[in-house]
Amino acid sequence: TNNDVWLVPVEGGEARKLTTNRAADTHPAFSPDGTTVFVLAQRRPGFESDRWYLDAYDLADGTKRTLFTTPDISIGDYVLSKDGTSIWFTAAREGRDDLFTLPVTGGRPARVLTGGAISAVQPGANFVVFMKSSLTMPPDVFRASADGTDLRPLTRAHQAWLKDVAFTTPESMTVNAAGGPVQYWLVKPPNFDPAKKYPVVFLIHGGPQGAWQDAWSTRWNSSLWAAQGWVVAAPNPSGSTGFGQAMVDRISGDWGGRVMTEIDAVVAAVSKMPFTDSRRMGIAGASYGGYAVNWILGQQPKTFKAAVTHDGVFNLESMSNVTEELWFTDWEFGGSSGDPKARAQFAKWSPHLHAHKIRTPTLIITNELDFRVPVDQGLQMFTVLRRNGVPSEALVFPDEGHWVLKAANSRVWHTAVFDWMKKYL
Repeated sequence: TNNDVWLVPVEGGEARKLTTNRAADTHPAFSPDGTTVFVLAQRRPGFESDRWYLDAYDLADGTKRTLFTTPDISIGDYVLSKDGTSIWFTAAREGRDDLFTLPVTGGRPARVLTGGAISAVQPGANFVVFMKSSLTMPPDVFRASADGTDLRPLTRAHQAWLKDVAFTTPESMTVNAAGGPVQYWLVKPPNFDPAKKYPVVFLIHGGPQGAWQDAWSTRWNSSLWAAQGWVVAAPNPSGSTGFGQAMVDRISGDWGGRVMTEIDAVVAAVSKMPFTDSRRMGIAGASYGGYAVNWILGQQPKTFKAAVTHDGVFNLESMSNVTEELWFTDWEFGGSSGDPKARAQFAKWSPHLHAHKIRTPTLIITNELDFRVPVDQGLQMFTVLRRNGVPSEALVFPDEGHWVLKAANSRVWHTAVFDWMKKYL
């Protein structure tokens, strides 16, 4: 994770390293007058999910300053204003990507707009243009005044088909668990009838340093899942980004601990709602979300009627020796596979050690070009379940990596996943 920024004369010549930070330094940008270089920077070497700060390097004397440390938000994308007096940036906050600005001299950022999900920011003279989406709105280009007023769309690229699609408004809910609040999204099916009882599907996000946000996606789209006739709950427990760095940090070394208590609390709260059927609950997730599904099924063999695990970690020890991101497993588990601390983590939190207890019908998806959570993880789990007589199927994409990105494959993926859930719910 030790990326650095270098300076090279435009006419060629010797490269000079600007940054000496042992953690990541990325996305350099010159001030319009060429006197300063701004750099996104992390502080802890080896930790890819550390908070992102914005540092400014004075090229005349080599000094560095950090533009702000409070509030506790991690910068996403940033851009300088045309006159070079301010910086516009996005940052995740409580399930949304908001838009902020601050002077290049530093200070406390001012929030200009609240997401949805805001990206691709381009400030102009007294206005700003950007992309915006939500759980019920694919991305379009928007314009707003520099103070956030007069917000209006400049494009309506999806209007032709959106008029024929029914959505329900996602609800941001909170439950108390393990000594603190846990936010989650609740999405009800179209034409929702509160007098009916609906099956529930819980979606567990990956990362584990990630989040379910109020953002549109062609993968794991909560509105599309809800349209199958299910109530969908998408929790943001420990490890989730956008709720402060301490919440991000506390998942490391505790993959099956506090976070599972928090997920259980969301499951308990949603299962008691008058319109949910606690006898017909499913669970699904990818990457760390797949790990969480694999772990939960081994700890709670009777809670869920159906499960989907996509590129999920199953065997922590073998994963630590084959993943492309060796720094990731080293950080999360305290060392390489031979380190006593890491081996203790594997023994404590590896789902494969509890897989003999799984009874839930499970669809396992894995991809041959996934070098992050390699294909053997899913095939190991499939082997165990089939040998134990658990209803299970494996779907393997030979031409996909960690995500299913090709349109035709996405259709196969969604058909298989939704058919599996409907079969058992």
